[in-house]
Amino acid sequence: MAKGYWVGRVTVNQPDRYHEYVEAATPAYKEHGAVFLVRGGEFEEMEGGSRERNVVIEFPTYEAALACYNSETYQKAKAIRNQIADADMIVIKGHEA
Repeated sequence: MAKGYWVGRVTVNQPDRYHEYVEAATPAYKEHGAVFLVRGGEFEEMEGGSRERNVVIEFPTYEAALACYNSETYQKAKAIRNQIADADMIVIKGHEA
């Protein structure tokens, strides 16, 4: 079964409040088996546009990735994020070997 991933690009407009989003989202991540592979960090923009923060989160399955995003817990966190940041987000199914 293929893993699932969230790939997000984020511009945090209110850094002093970003912890509110992280605290609200953490239970959803834990419930759905999320593992952070990339959480910010140095990067080089090679093509297209970029945002200041990049995130890649791995889930045990594609279905778990979708379930986490659509969960009531995460949607409450997302409402906070929408107030303090701009984001581009995809949920993608990993390659099945």
